[in-house]
Amino acid sequence: MSTLTIDIRHAEPQDAEAIAGTHRAAWSHAYAGILPYKSLRQMLERRNIGWWQRAIRGSTSILVLDVGGTVAGYATLGLNRARSLPQEGEIYELYLRPEFQGVGLGKRLFGEARQLLSSLGCKGCVVWCLEDNHPSVEFYRFQGGRDVAEGHETFDGKTLRKLAFVWP
Repeated sequence: MSTLTIDIRHAEPQDAEAIAGTHRAAWSHAYAGILPYKSLRQMLERRNIGWWQRAIRGSTSILVLDVGGTVAGYATLGLNRARSLPQEGEIYELYLRPEFQGVGLGKRLFGEARQLLSSLGCKGCVVWCLEDNHPSVEFYRFQGGRDVAEGHETFDGKTLRKLAFVWP
C-alpha cells in the first residue's frame, strides 16, 4: 500500500520548470476561448522557466501544491495592488493543473494562501478574476468571496471585464 502526500509549501528554485508546466496547462485550460489566441500564446511563452526562476527569487510569495511529488498547482500572493480597495493582501494567481481540479485541492491552496497573507499581517484579501472565466468566478463565490468592484483588461484589442472578490 502506498501513501499519497499532499503538501503546500513555498516554491523553491528547482520548482521553476514544474511551475512553468503547471502554468501552461492551467492557463491553456482556463483561457482557451476567452482570451484571443495570440495573447494567450504570448503569455504562455513569456512565463517560461527563466521567468519563474526570477519570480521565485523575487519579493512575491509563491506557494506550490505538491501532490505526490508533482506540482499540481501554485498561488502567487502579496500586497494588494488596488489602492481603491481596503484589503491589504492579494492573491494574484491561483491555478491548478486541470486533472487536479474539482477534488478540493484548490480550496486547500486558497486557504493556505489566505493564511499566509494573514500571518504576514495583511488584513483582508482580494482576488481579481475575469468575469468570463465562469469556473473561477463560481469557485471564489463558493469560498465566500463578495464581488465588490470591477475593472477591465484588454488583450489584443479585446476588452474583458474582471471582478474583484474580497474577504475580510
